[in-house]
Amino acid sequence: MNKFMALVLTAALAGPFAAMPALAQQGPLRITVTQGVIEPLPIAVPTFQAETAGAAEVANQISRLVAQDLTGSGLFREVPASSFISNHAMFDQAVAYADWRAINVQGLVTGAVSVSGNQLTVKFRLYDIYTGAELGQGLQFNGSVQGWRRMAHKVSDAVYSRITGESGYFDSRVVFVAESGPKDNRLKRVAIMDYDGANVQYLTDSNALVLAPRFSPTGAQILYTSYQSGAPRINLLDVASASARQLPTEVGEMAFSPRFSRDGGSVIYSLANGGNTDIYRTDIRTGGHTRLTNAPSIETSPSLSPDGSQIVFESDRSGTTQLYVMGANGGEARRISFGDGRYGTPVWSPRGDMIAFTKQQGGRFHIGVMRTDGSEERLLTSSFLDEGPTWAPNGRMLMFTRETQGETGGPSIYSVDISGRNLRQVATGSFASDPSWGPLQP
Repeated sequence: MNKFMALVLTAALAGPFAAMPALAQQGPLRITVTQGVIEPLPIAVPTFQAETAGAAEVANQISRLVAQDLTGSGLFREVPASSFISNHAMFDQAVAYADWRAINVQGLVTGAVSVSGNQLTVKFRLYDIYTGAELGQGLQFNGSVQGWRRMAHKVSDAVYSRITGESGYFDSRVVFVAESGPKDNRLKRVAIMDYDGANVQYLTDSNALVLAPRFSPTGAQILYTSYQSGAPRINLLDVASASARQLPTEVGEMAFSPRFSRDGGSVIYSLANGGNTDIYRTDIRTGGHTRLTNAPSIETSPSLSPDGSQIVFESDRSGTTQLYVMGANGGEARRISFGDGRYGTPVWSPRGDMIAFTKQQGGRFHIGVMRTDGSEERLLTSSFLDEGPTWAPNGRMLMFTRETQGETGGPSIYSVDISGRNLRQVATGSFASDPSWGPLQP
């Protein structure tokens, strides 16, 4: 590798149930939390230098998207270009640290872009203005001109990682249900998009009702529930080819709420048969079924822990819908939700330290998080209808569905961080529901 090699810097984050984790970095480059109010880190992202003819437009697009990614996380505040004293127009020029300090910039992101035919090269550097030093060595990405958004997201992930000490989430995708048409005849398709709502692609047609698409651990496959046969069945779809096949079930059985195992080799899901609904596991390769619960109550929405040893699920065995945890092979389950109201759609954090859920209480719906033993419950949102959380790959953000009331109302996808701050709508271009956040792309 040349000199533009990544250098991952060590840093630390405070516990996940602080009002917002403080960003720690060598020297003064950090975000300080005071009584639950975060002061976002002031950063500057001057327009990246166009090193070749024809690169100016894409250089501007990349630098703007990097700034949008970082500020959209809620952890950074962009200092506008109108405040700049030093323009830093050339990528290799020395940084005038005093000029940036004068306008209270703490982090400076600079970059350069070159285009040769259809090949795009993006370089960037990150500077700590108050220590007067570059944070690591420069980094370079190469790809196609059409892939400029991914390259910008990769720059954002690298900046985020160097300042926080943990992985980003910008170069990731979300699978969801795209909805269109009138409220009483809504057409639904499985679709996929970038984390920020860009590059929407449809993976199924609207000939059958589809629900709850879920990514595989690698992001190469998707599970979803389809009513194409008239009853709910689980389909397995290959993202690259958009080809799908149905997982085997018996006549009269209804299968739904699927999720992949952590190795991607099996599926856990709910199966309704003869008026009873339990959780099952099916081996994708052999088609072999294993029953994991056996109770007269309704057991659904299973989600595996990151180490694959436990399953959290919802059940009405206590009389109201609550959350329970059991071993991955079944067995005795313990209840973990004890607050007022009903709990559902639990999802284990990729970090393994928390479970997100939907809560219905007092005529309102909430997205919340709790420790895996049910302690430290925190409600992050409240609305007419919020449901179905899904975790960002780094475990710091959630997406969910929010439904609005009225004749013109419908579902949209929102994101929120684990402190309940930075609530944002994801611009999908149409009604959208049931998001599932995939892993960082390779």
